[in-house]
Amino acid sequence: MIVATMLSQTTRSHQDSWQVRPASSRFWRYGPLVVWAILIFVGSGDLLSAAHTSILLRAVRWLFSNVRDESLAIFHLLGRKAGHLTEYAILATLGARAFRDSSHDLLRRHWFWVSWLFAIAYSLTDEFHQSFVPSRKASIYDSLIDSVGALIGLTIVLLRRRNLNQTAGG
Repeated sequence: MIVATMLSQTTRSHQDSWQVRPASSRFWRYGPLVVWAILIFVGSGDLLSAAHTSILLRAVRWLFSNVRDESLAIFHLLGRKAGHLTEYAILATLGARAFRDSSHDLLRRHWFWVSWLFAIAYSLTDEFHQSFVPSRKASIYDSLIDSVGALIGLTIVLLRRRNLNQTAGG
């Protein structure tokens, strides 16, 4: 009798912490994260190399014909680094969206840190991937920018959630 009671309590708590969710729910939760990660991977190939993104500088030169080459180079560099910051802010935000509602208790409870660590790890693998692309070079500094972008995105999510919780509670 005691063993049966213990087994039923163990089974019940196990079922509570590992809720069975339909596959379609997981698809909608993790799908955008996977698609964005694939887009980052594709973009880290030759497609978004500096040689290809510098085409946008022609438009800047057309709009501002007096701009100096040094200014264009700085504009190009800052635009590329802003791209790193933004793409990883989005990746981490999509990670937070997926992990906050996960069926795994650990992911749900630590969604902020799991999302950030995922973005950092993905950033490092992305830079490793770029080391094999002839038109690209790997840079730990880009990975740091990516990590800061992820942290900014997650901080915005966290602050927004706290603000919504305070609004709903008060």
